[in-house]
Order: sequence, then C-alpha cells, then structure tokens
Amino acid sequence: MDYASTLQWMYARLPMYQRLGAAALNPDLTRITALADYLGNPQQGFKSIHIAGTNGKGSSAHMTAAVLQTAGYKVGLYTSPHLKHFSERIRIDGKPIPSDFIVAFVAAHKSFLEANSCSFFEMTVAMAFAYFAAQEVDVAVIEVGLGGRLDATNIIQPEGCLITNISLDHQQFLGSTLTEIAKEKAGIIKPQTPVIISEYQAEIHTVFEEVAIQKQAPIYQAPATSFKTDLTGDYQQQNASGVVALLGQLPSFAVDKTHMQKGLMHVRTLTGLRGRWELLGNNPTTIADVAHNKAGLERVMAQLEKQQYTQLHIVFGMVNDKDANSIVNLLPREATYYVCAASVPRAMPVAQLAKIFRAVGLVHSSNPSVSEAYAAARAAAAPDDFIFIGGSLFVVAEVLP
Repeated sequence: MDYASTLQWMYARLPMYQRLGAAALNPDLTRITALADYLGNPQQGFKSIHIAGTNGKGSSAHMTAAVLQTAGYKVGLYTSPHLKHFSERIRIDGKPIPSDFIVAFVAAHKSFLEANSCSFFEMTVAMAFAYFAAQEVDVAVIEVGLGGRLDATNIIQPEGCLITNISLDHQQFLGSTLTEIAKEKAGIIKPQTPVIISEYQAEIHTVFEEVAIQKQAPIYQAPATSFKTDLTGDYQQQNASGVVALLGQLPSFAVDKTHMQKGLMHVRTLTGLRGRWELLGNNPTTIADVAHNKAGLERVMAQLEKQQYTQLHIVFGMVNDKDANSIVNLLPREATYYVCAASVPRAMPVAQLAKIFRAVGLVHSSNPSVSEAYAAARAAAAPDDFIFIGGSLFVVAEVLP
C-alpha cells in the first residue's frame, strides 16, 4: 500500500473515535499491552512525560516539548487528534513522522493488527512508541487521548505526570461528576513518580491526593508563573504554570530559566501547534480555536469579550455527542452566527443545531458546509469586524490554511 491507501485502511477498517464517537472506543489496556509486547515494548526505550486533563493538555504537551527542545534534548511528542494531517500526531523536535515510516509500520504489522482487532488509537500509540524508540529520542511527551486510567498511552512509566483542568466532558465514558472524571484522569499517576496539578479545583483535589498517597507519588500544586508564552489566550498562562512546575520537579532533565523563557515563547515554531486562538487574518480580525466543551468555550468566550470590534461574526459547528444546549447558552447574544457541520460522521446536523439556536433567539444562517459558512461570514464582515470560528476542532480543521 502507498501512503494514501495506508491511511485509508487505518481510518476505515479500524474505528476512529474522533470520527465515529462511542462506537470506536475500547477502554481496555489488554490489546495495547499485547501490541507493545509484540513490538518489543518500545515505550521502555526512552524517558517519557505523561499529560492528562480535560482542557489544556494538548497545549501543555506542546509547551513541555518546546522547553525540552530549547534545552537541547531530542524530543518526541505524541498528541491527538490531528487537525490537517495524520502525521501531526507524532513528531520529533517539531517535525512530523515521515510517511514512509507510517507505510512501513502498517505493512510490517498489518496481520497482527487485523488478527487482534487493534483500534485506530491503539495502533497509532504503538506506532509513536516504535518511532520514538527507533529514532532514539531523549524523552517523549505523551498526551492522553481520553480519560487516563484505561487510555492506551497509559502503559508508559513516565518521569513525571501533569494533570490539567478537569471539567465535564465525555461523561458517557468517564463518569457524570467531576469526582468520577478526576478518578479516571488520576489513573496516570504512577508509584514514586511526581505529579503536578496545574489548576487547583477544591471539589476534586482530594481525589488526586488520595491516589498519590496510595502510590507514594509526590504531588504538587502548580504555583502561578511569571514566564510568558506565545500561545495567545489568558487561559494559556495556567497551562504554562503547570509546565514550569512539572519541569522543575524532574531533576533528570537539565532545564534552566533561560530554557523555560525561550521555549515557552516559541511553542508554535518549535512544535507546530495550531488551532489555539490562531490568527487567520486581519481586516477583519479572524480567529479560530478548537475549544469544544463547556469549560473550554467558557475560557475562549471570556477571551473574546476582551476584543475590540464593530460587529461579531461566529462560524459555529459541533459534534453530536456534546451538550449543545449548555454550550449555546455560553455564546454572545449580539453576534451573527453561521451554523455549519464539518464533514465527519460525528458532526451535528445543521438543522438540529439551527433549531437550538432558534430556541434561544440567536441570529443565524444555516450553511451546508464549513467552507460556505466561512465564506458567508467573510462576505458579510466589514474590515473593523471580528470573525470567530469554533465549536469543534473539525470545524477549525476545515478553515486552517
């Protein structure tokens, strides 16, 4: 198979949660453990850092990688999902995994992957570990996919763990309360391994403390940091605090203040992070952000309130397993909306989302595609207006150049 057909096989034959939702999930470590054993346990061939949370874990993973790169380490970075290209998920020093490695990996192990019904996520995690081991990275920063305790990434033995914000999301899998969700996230805490909590949340902090005590893991609450980051959005400062605290507790890495400062100020360049309050154009100012749950959108809407403009235009779409009613209630009432659906099976139909918008009195138009919604917003917006694109990472992915 060539690269295109390899990716097609991965997407179509083996379920992909980001596209299909619950039908693609297999929350169990049995298959990933067997796959890692079959590959010779490549995850044991490099040091690692594990990052979990509801919001902020992707940004924090990229920040951590950027600082370690600045300190001179060869850094692997595994994140999910991707926005434009599959190879974004697996990087070394910011460079995506080569297509020939992807093709060769699948070709070499296709029989095992089929025979053991490995999921899309499991094979991707294993591919990342194999690539990092083959390339002899000094350290790999690994972002949890979903939850933590039963996530396929949770077979690593990291140098340290970071847990970011916890909020209600994926309740059908992780639990209906913050406490239940926190217990799943706390599943990444390892014996005698430091864990940093980047955001103090009184109602669930004892969950992390209890697990840390059981596993004799040092636990630290991240203090506010004075280091700044090039990732725009006030909410990124909380993520930066967690990263600084984490790296400060890992003596196996020689990271000083200069590395912190330079790394945090060049995250986008060093790691290729996209879709976080990303500027797409001026006159009118156009911003895209992948926040897609209530807690994430609350932070983004707070950032939006600080902007200066004459008229606000919002291109908006969602996936069908989110609580649209609670999310729509967060949206500014004075904006003009361009409702749309991304081209993935999980996308909420335009008619369904438009009905919710009508019920709360939001001015909107219905658009059959993201590109048409974006084009309509650009046609209507004056130079001193503001266009925001969000609600779903799939919506953002379709407008990124």
